[in-house]
Amino acid sequence: MAYFLAKTDPETYSIDDLKRDGTTEWDGVRNATAVNFIKTMKPGDTVIIYHSQADKAVVGLAKIVSEPRPDENDERSWVADFQYVQHAKRPVTLREIKESHEFDDWALVRQGRLSTMSAPVAFWEWLQQQGAF
Repeated sequence: MAYFLAKTDPETYSIDDLKRDGTTEWDGVRNATAVNFIKTMKPGDTVIIYHSQADKAVVGLAKIVSEPRPDENDERSWVADFQYVQHAKRPVTLREIKESHEFDDWALVRQGRLSTMSAPVAFWEWLQQQGAF
């Protein structure tokens, strides 16, 4: 199983929206690097949901429930289906992540605009230590 982090603007589609819908097609990703990460997703992989904009925090979990596929509405994009798993017990902010200095070389810290990325297992373990899950 692999781990990914997917950013979403909570005003557009929040963790609450994902919980309400149960499952969603994760679309709208156009950055080539982010699309390449979507292409590597497999059913059963864990997705850490991150609210961008004002929140800037890890807010929940989803799992991949489909194979990735080209986006029928955008030839530059690929999509995968995400299924809601849970809200974080407590949000973990970008500030906390940066202040730990454990992930200074990870894309979340280095490439702030990248919307979808792989997440190191160490980050998943760190989130659990922080009481997020």
